[in-house]
Amino acid sequence: MATALISRRARSLRGRTTVPGDKSLSHRALILGALAVGETRITGLLESEDVLGTAKAVAGLGAEVQRDGAGTWRVWGRGVGGLSEPSGVLDMGNSGTAARLLMGVAATHPFTTTFAGDASLSERPMERVMSPLSQMGARFTARSGGRLPITVTGARQPIPITYELPVASAQVKSAVLLAGLNTPGKTTVIEPQSTRDHSERLLAHFGAEVTVEKMPSGGRRVTVTGQPELSGRVVEVPGDISSAAFPLVAALLVPGSEVTLEGVGVNPLRIGLIDTLDEMGARIMLRNRRKVSGEPVADLVARASRLKGVVVPAGRAPSMIDEYPVLAVAAACARGTTRLEGIGELRVKESDRLAAIARGLKAAGVSVDETENSLTIFGVGGPPAGVARVAVHLDHRIAMAFAVLGMVAEKPVTVDDADSSP
Repeated sequence: MATALISRRARSLRGRTTVPGDKSLSHRALILGALAVGETRITGLLESEDVLGTAKAVAGLGAEVQRDGAGTWRVWGRGVGGLSEPSGVLDMGNSGTAARLLMGVAATHPFTTTFAGDASLSERPMERVMSPLSQMGARFTARSGGRLPITVTGARQPIPITYELPVASAQVKSAVLLAGLNTPGKTTVIEPQSTRDHSERLLAHFGAEVTVEKMPSGGRRVTVTGQPELSGRVVEVPGDISSAAFPLVAALLVPGSEVTLEGVGVNPLRIGLIDTLDEMGARIMLRNRRKVSGEPVADLVARASRLKGVVVPAGRAPSMIDEYPVLAVAAACARGTTRLEGIGELRVKESDRLAAIARGLKAAGVSVDETENSLTIFGVGGPPAGVARVAVHLDHRIAMAFAVLGMVAEKPVTVDDADSSP
């Protein structure tokens, strides 16, 4: 039985802290470590259920994986093309990232791999990644609608492709690039809008030949040269900007607060939330900027602020797709109207996040207008009423966002499932 969480109005938040390691980078570090020759040492790895599932999966594909301590792991890889057929089904739990990226890896290895997931992941669409991987020679057996469980028969003679993404997606882009590693020649992905580039940066860090061309449309053309010899590396995973989003917004909304979040990844293609909050009048500073394992990192300082409503354009969605739930909470407390455009992708996350946000805000006394691809939030200019019970549908980002709302609402907010885990 799920454990409910009651979030009540908080006093000022003050101090310094860190946030867990970046989930996107944690998945990719384990996967590329498995495809490299020699030892990869990872520090700051996010030890969430999702990432631990990826560690187990790469071990199932033949890599040796060892935990040395909290967040410190070692992977002894098998080299590009050197993975082996797993003896059983690879359970991806609730992780769409792990499922899609590892499907890309399996697509160009000449063996059969079956992927499964929990009830939520089993309803999420996989056709968008199956389509380009099929063009490269992989074959798939799936439930209707391209849903898990999915069996991948990898191509014995994979074909390099140039694939134009119909919808901007870092996961699909990364799956194709990972498949391209074990494919002769050059594999290219053209994205209509620039999405998070962790895969490109980390591929280069491990020694792959990756080229990135910016396009006049604002998108990018990313090419990987196949069959390189990747070498094991040291990877330091910075704090996850998506996890930092919750204490960051809480510090902005709770009067009298000042919070410093140390060592957070500030990849330019991941900080749409910071850009948006800045437009809303947030007092956020980035200090001690540096680079770690090819990724920009900084300390974030957030002070309590009076926010105003803004229009968030669709083009910003790829840089903040996971942060919309907590942004919606900030918008609920802001003065004026905030319109979130082009966010239909939220309907196919761990839950229908767009609908969950709208229901939760309405339950807490905030007026919203919901369409298939947008959300308009009529901010109350202060603490919302609260007294809501929010159904999170096994979605940790919904749970965390409404826990933040409870910290500023007039009356408590109850999250129906505090056990939701990323």
